[in-house]
Formats: sequence, structure tokens, C-alpha cells
Amino acid sequence: MIGALFSLARPALHALDPETAHQISIQALSALPPRKPPDDDPLLRVSAFGLDFLNPLGLAAGYDKQCNVPDQLLGFGFGFVECGGVTPLPQPGNPRPRVFRLPRDGAVINRLGLNSEGLAEVAARLRRRRGRPGIVGVNLGANKDAHDRIADYVMLVTRLCGLAQFLTINISSPNTPGLRDLQGEAFLDELLARCVAARDEADAAIGSHTALLIKIAPDLEQADLDGIVATALARGVDGMIVSNTTITRPADLLESTVAREAGGLSGRPLFLRSTQVLAQTALRIEGRIPLIGVGGIDSPATAIAKLRAGASLLQLYSALVYHGPGLIPAIKQGIVAHLEQTGARAITDLVGRDAAETARDPQATLAAALAADTG
Repeated sequence: MIGALFSLARPALHALDPETAHQISIQALSALPPRKPPDDDPLLRVSAFGLDFLNPLGLAAGYDKQCNVPDQLLGFGFGFVECGGVTPLPQPGNPRPRVFRLPRDGAVINRLGLNSEGLAEVAARLRRRRGRPGIVGVNLGANKDAHDRIADYVMLVTRLCGLAQFLTINISSPNTPGLRDLQGEAFLDELLARCVAARDEADAAIGSHTALLIKIAPDLEQADLDGIVATALARGVDGMIVSNTTITRPADLLESTVAREAGGLSGRPLFLRSTQVLAQTALRIEGRIPLIGVGGIDSPATAIAKLRAGASLLQLYSALVYHGPGLIPAIKQGIVAHLEQTGARAITDLVGRDAAETARDPQATLAAALAADTG
């Protein structure tokens, strides 16, 4: 039913500017009451970051940027929803147009620039949903003109603890000048030290448990990844999200004219690189903290490949632009079928099975997953 409705609406939505279509979809969801999510197969349950997820498939940050409709989105069957990015003060982001579809590539380019209504508005919305079921996280970003960006993150952590189940320190958006510099070891060490301390103090004061994650870029050199992982583990973050959008442009993109637009590329062309970095991260983490795999998931096969590369949880967003919410149950059904076919008793039995191979050759891993998916 959901898939059929999206198929009817897609031509009209895709005739609009992407950002306008996005705003209309948010407004439409806002008019709907939250509904109970469909029941999930017990095989899909995952425990991570001290939280119990009914299924591993989440919505990535970037869709519900202002935390307007997390409960309506959970009703589609997501195991969790990440809102944001949120900045301390309101900011408009970059000038429009700033979102571009690459339909033949199943991709999107955005240079939104962390357009945010600000911490006060988002915190008020999260306070109003207190006590409702479902896992909701918030992606955090610094204001573009902040004099002390680390202080921005500390403020966000302090104010949002107890209002969301997890907070993500976004140090990898390509659309805020200088933000990716925070991935350097010295900056990252201070950033994580101050954020973890702020989280611990805020949680202790109100008796909550708030997981703290970091989100990294797919465009990292191996030495940089070594430093990020070592720092994250040393500072005691609860998990990592791999990865954000890429500033690179694969040579085989079909929408070559649109591909020249500045911004972060997401969707199908991001899959191989993000999955390889995920596997490389998993090999360094060695199971000490969970990973969320994001980037190019648009089918059961790509979701399974992420799990086998080292992800305990998954996120998608761009694929919904082309496939709609019917993709959510399709992926969950595909994961259950794969678990049953392989004799795995839980998702944890799959996590990281192919990490070493994927770190070397993500294309071969995807080919194997696609073959299994169609076999």
C-alpha cells in the first residue's frame, strides 16, 4: 500500500525542486497522527549503545532536520530515527538551489550547509515527545560563524541529554567550511573529551542515559582513520557512524552535468567507498564499540553487505527519494530471509563476517551479496 501510494506521488514530487518536494513531504507527515509501527520479526532485534532496537534499519540525519516528525517516521517501520543536524543558533544554510537529484545514478548532491531552526526550537519539540516509544537521536553541528566550535557541541550535548536516546557529533559535513578539520587528532581529542564530560555530567544530573556517537567522512586517508578510531576509543564514545557524504565524484556517474554541482554526494555511488571505510573501521574497532553503516543502501543486498562489513545498525535516506517508504519493509524482510538462509540466529552473527574481504575489495563483496540476494 505504502509503495503504491509513493509510485503515484513520485512523478509530481520529482517535478518539483528537490528541496520544495522535501518540505511538502514534511508538511504532509506533520498533518498525520503518529501510528504504531508494524511488528518486527524478533530476529531483527539489536542491542547497541545500551539501547534495544526492534530492528537495525534507521533513517539517517538530513531528512527530519528540525525534529518535526520523528514519531510519524518511526511509524513507517524504522528501528530508529536520527533528526538534525541541529546548531545552537538558528542559521539559514547556503543559498538555494542547494539540493540536486541524479536520478540515473540513484544519487543526491546537497550543499544545505546545516540549515537549522536552532537548539531552542528542536529541544522544545523533543520535550513534547517525552515518554513516547521509539529511539530518536539528534545529529549535532556547530554554527558556521562560531568562534569556538567545540563549545557549540558542548552546549548541544548539555541541553539535549535526556531528550534523545543518542547524540551524534557530526564532524564530517562537507558543507560547513572547516568542519572536517575537527577530524584531526588534536582537535578531535579535545572535542570528544569535552563532549563526553558534558554528557556524563548532564546524564548524572537528570538520571538519563544518552549514547554519544561520532560521524566520520568517507574521504579519509588510512592514517587519519587510524587516529580517529584510536581517539574515539580512548575518549570512550559509544559508537561511530560510517559515513557522511563524499566530496569526490566517481568517474562513471551518468548525470555528469549535475555531478559538477558542489556539495556532498550520497546514494548509490557512495556505497562502495563508504562500505570499504566501514570495513576498515570495523577491523580497527575489533568489536569494542558498535558501528552504524550508512551510504548507498538501496536494497536488501546492500543492507546485508553493510552488516557483513561490520555494521551493527544501518541508516538510509537518499534511496527513499527514488524507492519510497516501501523500501523499509523490503529491506527488513530481506535481512530476515538472509539470516534464515545462512543459519544465523541473530544479526550479531552476521556483523563483520566479511570485514577483511570488504576492506580490500568492496566490489567483490557487493557482487557476492547481490548473487545471494537473487539466488
